[in-house]
Amino acid sequence: MRKIKKILFVFVALLLLLPSFLVTAAANSSKSEDDVSSREGTVSSKDEVVYAKLSATGERQEIYVVNILDVEQAGKVVDFGRYSHLKNLTDLAELEQQNGAVEFVAPKGKFYYQGNIDEQSLPWNVSVSYLLDGKMISPDELAGKDGHVQIRVQTNANEEVDPIFFQNYLLQVSLSLDLEIYRNIVAQDGMIANAGKNKQITFTVMPEKEGDFLVEADVQGFELEGIDISAVPSSMAIDSPDIDEMVGDMESLTDAIEEIHNGVGELDTGVSQINSGVKELRTGSEQYQDGMKAVAASSSSLIDASKQINEALVMLNRSLSSNSEEMDLGELKKLQDGLHQIAGRLKKTSTGLATLKKNYAISYQTLDGAMNAIPAQEISEAQIQELYGSGADPDVLDRLLDTYSAALKAKGTYAAVKAAFDGVNSTLEQVSGGLLEITTHLETMAKGISSSLENNDMADSFVLLQKGISDLSANYKKFHSGLVGYAGGVSQLSSSYGMLNSGIADLSTGTGELESGVSGLHDGTGDLKDATSNIPEQMKEEVEQMMAEYDKSDFEAVSFMSGENENINSVQFVLKTESIKYEEPEKVEELEEEPQGFWARLLKLFK
Repeated sequence: MRKIKKILFVFVALLLLLPSFLVTAAANSSKSEDDVSSREGTVSSKDEVVYAKLSATGERQEIYVVNILDVEQAGKVVDFGRYSHLKNLTDLAELEQQNGAVEFVAPKGKFYYQGNIDEQSLPWNVSVSYLLDGKMISPDELAGKDGHVQIRVQTNANEEVDPIFFQNYLLQVSLSLDLEIYRNIVAQDGMIANAGKNKQITFTVMPEKEGDFLVEADVQGFELEGIDISAVPSSMAIDSPDIDEMVGDMESLTDAIEEIHNGVGELDTGVSQINSGVKELRTGSEQYQDGMKAVAASSSSLIDASKQINEALVMLNRSLSSNSEEMDLGELKKLQDGLHQIAGRLKKTSTGLATLKKNYAISYQTLDGAMNAIPAQEISEAQIQELYGSGADPDVLDRLLDTYSAALKAKGTYAAVKAAFDGVNSTLEQVSGGLLEITTHLETMAKGISSSLENNDMADSFVLLQKGISDLSANYKKFHSGLVGYAGGVSQLSSSYGMLNSGIADLSTGTGELESGVSGLHDGTGDLKDATSNIPEQMKEEVEQMMAEYDKSDFEAVSFMSGENENINSVQFVLKTESIKYEEPEKVEELEEEPQGFWARLLKLFK
């Protein structure tokens, strides 16, 4: 009993003390809350996640932002942004908004709140279009259809929004396709992966780039889950690729181009020398042709003169043979003078042939030197194909090969007729020597007649004269026949050489054009050499510039909601289009009347 009383006493005492304790605790709690609300809170960092719901074609429908603040010191916090509706996701504290500023009291730690946006636009414009069997179709009409479908997703910069997001954010566009609906899926530039019973297709849009993607498939009962589009900063550092091997290859290429340029320079020098030699050849050939024409023309006169001499000797021989007794001293005197005249003409003819021989030798030497100056090296088919593959002007190379062929043809033709040219010189020498020998005989005979007239030893001298004239006439016939053959050969040679000279003239024209073309080719390879000499360094600079363009590792995040927000850690965007679902129309089931019994039908008659 005492124990019970003791317990009751303690209980009553507690009841008496409890109100006082509660008042004190409440006072202390109220005081603590007042201290926190009156104190400025400190936010060390802030994250923003922007969620957007889009229509099936990409139009903006709803946007809200989840703000995540890392509160380092509890107290009153101000965050900036204009929202149409606010929701505290952390506790029951009220959120107040005024003039683009959201105020609230936040405890230490992570604080979450959501704000809906009515006016602000996204940094990207999104457009989704659909084609069924090649014809444009709206999403509502497409739902439940069969056929070949094309889904095209396009993204580009929204000029009304700060471009910093478009310039630094990487987009990922993802579609999930149910394999019970979709067959023969094609997504060029997309990454296709298995995701359970679905195919996951992902496209990537680099910063500062517009996206244009196409997915094609055969469908039966078309439906599509919403297209997911996420945007995050491309903040990862990109390592430059190893291009040493490629740069080495380009250096080899530039060295090869330089060698080609040097080779074309040597070719240019060689062609210039060939052209100079061919010009000299053309000059010598024209001189030689003129000389041959002169020889051919003089050969006719020479034949006529020789014929007259031959006829005169024949007549003289006949006269001496038939009129030996009737010939007086006066006729012998005339014979002596005639022999001197014939000897004089033959001496002039011999002198002319000697001059012709000298001029011919000079012309022939010029022609022979020019012909020998033409290079005899052969160019293989492999070397020709290598030239065409060097990037040189094909027209110039065609002219080069034509000239090369013409030069070899002229050289070959000359080699074939060289023996005839060599024979002309020896023939002229033989003819000239024969004429001199005949001249000597005639002068000897004339002197003999003169000596006989002085010594009155006519009989013996006349017999000797008659024999000498007879021998001379016979030998001269042979000489005249050889001279006629020589003249015919010279005439044929002169006629044939006209064709050779024409070919040499064409060759000279061709080498002139070739020299001009190769000179232009050399200028072109020089420009190519200058343009490619810095390619290795340019490649390095281009790669570095490209890497710098995509390397956003130094990007500092900024708030999507307001530029007044500080200590922004990250801002992400999560966009999703509306799903396209096919809802089958409801079927109205007709209720079947149950069979009625006898009493039911009977009662129905009295109703």
